Amino acid sequence: MTQKIRKAVFPAAGLGTRFLPATKATPKEMLCLVDKPLIQYGVEEAVAAGCTEIIIVTGRGKTIMEDHFDKSFELEATLAAKNKTALLEIARSVSKLAKITYTRQSEPLGLGHAVLQAKEIVGNEPFAVLLPDDIVDAKVPCMKQMVEAFEQTGASILGSEVVEGAAISAYGCLDVTPDPKNPRLLAVKDMVEKPKPEEAPSQNAIIGRYILTPRIFETLEKITPGAGGELQLTDGIKALLQYEKVYGFTYEGKRHDAGDKLGFLKATVEFALKNDKLGPDFRAWLKQFPL
Repeated sequence: MTQKIRKAVFPAAGLGTRFLPATKATPKEMLCLVDKPLIQYGVEEAVAAGCTEIIIVTGRGKTIMEDHFDKSFELEATLAAKNKTALLEIARSVSKLAKITYTRQSEPLGLGHAVLQAKEIVGNEPFAVLLPDDIVDAKVPCMKQMVEAFEQTGASILGSEVVEGAAISAYGCLDVTPDPKNPRLLAVKDMVEKPKPEEAPSQNAIIGRYILTPRIFETLEKITPGAGGELQLTDGIKALLQYEKVYGFTYEGKRHDAGDKLGFLKATVEFALKNDKLGPDFRAWLKQFPL
């Protein structure tokens, strides 16, 4: 019987350099997309997929994330005293999302290194990994779709989307064979990290959603660090192919790269337009805005 995906790891110790100067003192993961910080979108997605324990890999200057998901006695007492019940429920709901555990990454030594910091907490079970600045807007949460694929295969699942042209050089790229029974499942033969466009084995890029078997920790501990001493998660997954099957998964939904300034702006507009309270007025204002 396939083990349930109970734990989700959020690598959140990066420096956020693409968003400077905003991220000089504020964690990128806490940048607000309409009315919620980026990382909360990911945590809610993981919870919707059945995860009950969230593991956030933090670093220096990231304690604001712990405060956000913690109970705020002062805020709740103030809202209760003023009988602001709707706002009180919003504040309380954040601290009730899931059990959240934190572990530190002392240096930003790559995504693989960040995932490896969660080894002792994850233990010997499959787990999810979500990158907080990849926001996926989907009717069925992206990670829930991937959990269903994992239950079908019992193998590691990599979220994937088609990236055309030169942009593929910014991603891990998959060499795959589509599954004849499920065209969304892509049996991975090999993968290349940030290939030149002419050398990319396909247009299937890896995005910031993963389900990994616990053997990934073993391969991450054995791979050779790359430039800057970084351990790349892609290298660890590539080594995993020697022992077990790995699948790409073409999810249904739209991904926003909210770790990029332009991507964040686009996500803000789209999410604001979909907001029940803000959307109608925001849409009317946009129509009047001189372009």
